[in-house]
Amino acid sequence: MNETLKRGISGAVYILLLLASILYSTESFFILFGIFLLIAIYEFCHLIQIHKILPVLFGATLYTAVTLVSHYNKITTDTLNQLFNSNLEISINIQQLDLVLLVIALVVSIKCILFLFYDNIQKISTSSKYLYLLGYIILPFVFITKISFGINDYNPKIIIGLFILIWTNDTFAYIVGKSIGRTKLFEKISPKKTIEGFLGGIIFAILAGYLISKYYIKANPEFSERSILIWTSIAVIVGIAGTIGDLIESKFKRIAGVKDSGKIMPGHGGILDRLDSVIFVAPIIFLFYQILNYVS
Repeated sequence: MNETLKRGISGAVYILLLLASILYSTESFFILFGIFLLIAIYEFCHLIQIHKILPVLFGATLYTAVTLVSHYNKITTDTLNQLFNSNLEISINIQQLDLVLLVIALVVSIKCILFLFYDNIQKISTSSKYLYLLGYIILPFVFITKISFGINDYNPKIIIGLFILIWTNDTFAYIVGKSIGRTKLFEKISPKKTIEGFLGGIIFAILAGYLISKYYIKANPEFSERSILIWTSIAVIVGIAGTIGDLIESKFKRIAGVKDSGKIMPGHGGILDRLDSVIFVAPIIFLFYQILNYVS
């Protein structure tokens, strides 16, 4: 089969599966990204050369537990009280849990950024491998599910809007970079990325953010200006952090000596190759939402 056709078909299947799961129900969204997480853990373990079974089990347990606690807190609390036949109310402080997980994810994100500039690293220490696995792979998937709830209830438009921004940024960074790109962005890690493409991607993402807030999110008139500011700000975050996420995954692949993280998507590579921008952006967007919540 022609490589372009193969790439087009697998890309279309991926997008349809993604949109269907997000739009169908909260549970289908959680399940799909839980599956994506397991595949991403498997691929990352292969990249950094550690055993896969325990990380996969740990990732599945943590993802499931945090999802249940965060989004089904009342059901979880009632069940625990019934199980232990307790007259005392068992309560779980979701905000404290989120804060702890967010701090871990952000610290590891900073470590990942520093990792980009370590030119002489050809081997990653065992402790760092497991730290990256937790903060760079597992926790971002948890925050992807949290982002979809915004401030109140599950809102598929939020997560779809985020993916639209990431796809817009990636697409136009490639188009602009290929057309007028001259200055290399980070040649040692990704020789094809250019500063012109990077800036072009951000500009078109900002335009997409404006259109999303105005025509897709359809905020109330009194909140329209605030919605535009929020979504254009998210677009800037996506443009910068998404590119960094792409570069970080490229660094891991360069050390491993492979072109793709996996082969599950013909013509595209692995799940990590498709979600490298999203997983790095997710904790930062969640932090952005918390700041907005606090300010408002």
